[in-house]
Amino acid sequence: MRHLKKGWKLKRTRSHRKALLRNLAISLLEHKKIVTTVAKAKALRPFVEKIITRAKRAVLRERNGQLPEGQSLDIHSRRVVGRLIHNKAIVQELFDTIAPTVIDRPGGYTRIVKLGFRRGDAAELAAIELVDWGAPQDGAVSLKSKKKAATKKKTTSQSKKLSKKTKEEPVSSKPEEAVPIVEHKDSIEPTTQTSVVEEEVPSFAETKQEHETHEASPEISSETITDEKTELENTEESKPQEKKEE
Repeated sequence: MRHLKKGWKLKRTRSHRKALLRNLAISLLEHKKIVTTVAKAKALRPFVEKIITRAKRAVLRERNGQLPEGQSLDIHSRRVVGRLIHNKAIVQELFDTIAPTVIDRPGGYTRIVKLGFRRGDAAELAAIELVDWGAPQDGAVSLKSKKKAATKKKTTSQSKKLSKKTKEEPVSSKPEEAVPIVEHKDSIEPTTQTSVVEEEVPSFAETKQEHETHEASPEISSETITDEKTELENTEESKPQEKKEE
């Protein structure tokens, strides 16, 4: 019977599996987010969260002054964490930056997000990240985004209604600008706006009268023209006769 042996084997021996989880924990605490398979991410979550809770409790003891006399740091908890994480810089970052930021969070320091299947072996991938360093995905934030979207929809609908109303209403012509009245020193009467001098167009009755007078005027007939020609010829003939008589 496999009593007290709960966990993921990951097709590895105990020593190999322990080394794998240590390396994954170091890279997660360093980069705050890593991409691995879903099985490895689920095996890494309890391993890392136990380390973070130990560091958080050590920071609380240091703040509350619950350490033995003459100690300002919880050296025991740092040594226990150092047995699992073989990197002094990561241990220092864990106790100095990560633990103080998650000190008010009661567990649940990591988040697993599935990313689909990997090309090649079709393994299911997942991203595991620290909650306080990832994108905010809490319920309050989603509610705010929903409210913002609803207000944007309302404003767009109101603007569309106003634009329709303005299109339906007739465009009102602009009122004519009042012409200022200029007063001259010589003349007392104020001058009004100078109007353009329009040419006087003759009325219909005047044009009719002119047409009638034009018709009534005597025309030079063809008979008068012939009489004038004969007179000229007679005068020309009479001139040489007078010369002969002389």
